[in-house]
Amino acid sequence: MTDNNLSQFNTNRQPTWCPGCGNWGILAAIKSALVGLNLKPEEVVIVYGIGCSGNTANWIRTYSFHSLHGRVLPVALGIKLANYKLKVLAISGDGDAYAEGGNHLIQTARTNIDLTYLVFNNHNFSLTTGQASPTSDQGYVSKTTPFGEPNLPLNPLALALDSHASFLARGFAGDISHLTELIKSAIIHPGFALVDIFQECVTFNKINTNRWYQERIYKLQETKHDVSDRQAAWLKIQEEEKLPIGIFYQKQRPTFEDKLNLNEQIPLVEQTLDQKITVEKLINEFK
Repeated sequence: MTDNNLSQFNTNRQPTWCPGCGNWGILAAIKSALVGLNLKPEEVVIVYGIGCSGNTANWIRTYSFHSLHGRVLPVALGIKLANYKLKVLAISGDGDAYAEGGNHLIQTARTNIDLTYLVFNNHNFSLTTGQASPTSDQGYVSKTTPFGEPNLPLNPLALALDSHASFLARGFAGDISHLTELIKSAIIHPGFALVDIFQECVTFNKINTNRWYQERIYKLQETKHDVSDRQAAWLKIQEEEKLPIGIFYQKQRPTFEDKLNLNEQIPLVEQTLDQKITVEKLINEFK
């Protein structure tokens, strides 16, 4: 991989994340994955949510759309339906993905549409200065939970598995090469792929630090884990003392596009509008 290949995905903007933020590693992994798959900027569209992760839109040169808070997946799904030839990625933070966007995760996983969802998970709302998120540990002290988070944390991979996602993985921002391979595998997987990415927030989260993760994570693929075994994936997802990273589950099943025979049709964006069509009748129905 050469600098020239990576540079095609660079913009003329410099990231404004805090020094030491896990987002830097994730940004490098995403670009490396796109280059590793020999994709060109015009072949990729990335939909971004609100939060520190959403600012990634300024620093990756592809087609992009900055969506509303929690509404990343509906936009990404619509883009994929309009032009199935594009590689569609969606990027959210844990608050964006699992709080406001929680129901969209469930419904999109069920459809098994061919897109990749990358969630930057730092266990809090960082852009709005460190409030507790759905993945914050019970007892986590923040501006919104000054006496400690009273609720148990959401397990997003378990939720997605039960929602029939066909590809589930977890990465770590501190291991760029490993994360790069996970993202590549997710992108080439035909169907809905969720990659939950552990990352440190050096400014607001003083518990889940880089060192904290380094002491707990281990690579799932270095064990005898069978990614086709749904029950085995469920058990691994529940582990808390040690935290596995890698591919938990992968299954080939018909995509949403397959069910609609979209791949046999001309993409919507390439179709020509019949000049005989009139919208006046439709407009009159709403008067």
